[in-house]
Amino acid sequence: MSDATLPRKVKIVEVGPRDGLQNEKESVPAAVKIELVNRLSQAGFQNIEAASFVSPKWVPQMATSAEVMAGITRRPGTLYSALTPNMQGFEAALAAGAQEVVIFGSASEAFSQKNINCSIAESIARFESVAKAAKEHGLRLRGSISCAFGCPYQGEVPLDAVADVVGRMRDLGCDELDIADTIGVSTARKTQAVMLRAAGAFHLDRISGHFHDTYGQALANIYASLEIGVSIFHSSVSGLGGCPYAKGATGNVATEDVLYLMNGLGIETGVDLDLVVDAGQFISQHLGRKGASRAGNALAAKKLT
Repeated sequence: MSDATLPRKVKIVEVGPRDGLQNEKESVPAAVKIELVNRLSQAGFQNIEAASFVSPKWVPQMATSAEVMAGITRRPGTLYSALTPNMQGFEAALAAGAQEVVIFGSASEAFSQKNINCSIAESIARFESVAKAAKEHGLRLRGSISCAFGCPYQGEVPLDAVADVVGRMRDLGCDELDIADTIGVSTARKTQAVMLRAAGAFHLDRISGHFHDTYGQALANIYASLEIGVSIFHSSVSGLGGCPYAKGATGNVATEDVLYLMNGLGIETGVDLDLVVDAGQFISQHLGRKGASRAGNALAAKKLT
């Protein structure tokens, strides 16, 4: 397939402030998170995952979510999302002014049992009240499906299992669905097979690819997804976010690397790569380590010469 047949425009969902930072061991002050979200807003993202209203006992890093949502400068045209595991989380997200709430399930039965001690069907049923409330309040509802390409406990995840969860999330009224490679094991052809199967149960233009770079395959998987018409991708500034199942492995694909690819393909994102590089350097300096984005580090070094 030639580049001419790839999507002309893609939406990049920036997940660094939530998915990226939640695994950090040292507490990141709310002021730093607010500055990061503001920098990302200025860069032009249409959608930023900014908060998570989960129990601070389970995810201490997200305890400042209400403060962050209250402190950010909201850019018109940017959607600010929050993860909401239950009605308590939903109420908090609503009060904080989230415009999109995110519910989550797994395509792997083993992962669901190990992580939340219930079946996939039970986990989706728990979100019925959240989905209903989101619709009643006019909020956008996004569903995230983890381990769609492989599971740390059961290994292979059947395509039928992915399609089943996609169908369940669709029936809850999700506006968009993330198909996630939580442990980063997928490769290009497998990615296409999973995405096409998901598209059989949901609208292709509302399916997003959420790829982790554990095995260095994320950009290849994004390109493979572009080839079949996927036009929404998640990424994390400076490659923030470790992978809890693979020690020392990187987590989310770096936003700078994805933008560099899109710019090279002539695909419109509406996002300013230079400003994202600056945001990546800002958060990396705060965390006291070099960023995980190759394009980000190369472009930052170029600015210094």
